[in-house]
Amino acid sequence: MIADKIKILRERQGMTQTELAKKLGITRSGVNAWEMGISIPSTQYIVELSLLFNVSCDYLLGLKRNSSVSVDGLTQREIASVLEIIDCYKESHKG
Repeated sequence: MIADKIKILRERQGMTQTELAKKLGITRSGVNAWEMGISIPSTQYIVELSLLFNVSCDYLLGLKRNSSVSVDGLTQREIASVLEIIDCYKESHKG
């Protein structure tokens, strides 16, 4: 559900609803309404949220379970470490 994803992504960034609202040029109550599932963001804001949180619009909309992680600025060794951690989590979730 988009409401849960927005809240999780916002909190992961250490942002308050007010801070997110300021970045998007909307009110805090607008962000709160999205997170409560009272309303949903317009297409414009879905795109802005995806860019801000570095995820795809498909992910926000629940069309794709995959999320992307930016590895910009990481060394090849660091990227390999991140991929190794992801593989470990995937293995632990296999039944």
